[in-house]
Amino acid sequence: MRKVFLIALGTMAGLAGLAPAAHAGERILLRNGFDLRCNHHAQVEGHVRLYTSRSEDNYIELLPEEIAGVEAVPDPPSAAATRASAAPSASALPAKLSAEDLRQMLTQAGNEHNVDMNLLASVVKAESAGNAHAVSHAGARGLMQLMPATATELGVADSFKPEENVRGGASYLDALLTRYHDNLSLALAAYNAGPAAVDKYHGIPPYRETRAYVARVIHEFNRRVGIHEAQARQAIAAAVPPSHGSR
Repeated sequence: MRKVFLIALGTMAGLAGLAPAAHAGERILLRNGFDLRCNHHAQVEGHVRLYTSRSEDNYIELLPEEIAGVEAVPDPPSAAATRASAAPSASALPAKLSAEDLRQMLTQAGNEHNVDMNLLASVVKAESAGNAHAVSHAGARGLMQLMPATATELGVADSFKPEENVRGGASYLDALLTRYHDNLSLALAAYNAGPAAVDKYHGIPPYRETRAYVARVIHEFNRRVGIHEAQARQAIAAAVPPSHGSR
């Protein structure tokens, strides 16, 4: 099983301090298959600026050729309600798996794609909270929130089938870890914002949502690894018989 770099608590605290961006009124479709949210956009000096709020103090700048289209997005009741909404086509499938079923599924996918099961579990928690019916504003689906184009590339026929979704997400995460030489921060940033954004900024993109996402997943991953290591030590201690002094 590959080893990924754990992030120091100080670094995570710095990332987590950047709160996710507020809901915006436009969805920017990128040619790499991902998308970004903004309040509004404008062309400035040959670039496209995506403004994160009504004011124009904060923005993300892209090249026009990186953008495939723009869609207006109505304001939903709440982000949590939208992510937990069930897709009609998935209504016959269980929204929540048992903890044991999910653990076995993640373990099998992790073994197949050389990805730590704890990492997969951390991504699932951040992406969907274990809801197999979850659908994001951008259209990402299932446990590991695969975009339709990404799912197609990964050979996932139905993102609402937990086994297919987890297998596809594990395969994608494996490819990203390989691409970024097992640098977990960069792989997670690419999973959230797309490899093109990571490559453009030569690191974690300056998107609040992406930075908060990376910190959240790494924090959960470190927590799970710590628990498993403590359990392993306890099991070893229990297996060793107590020593008795000789006469």
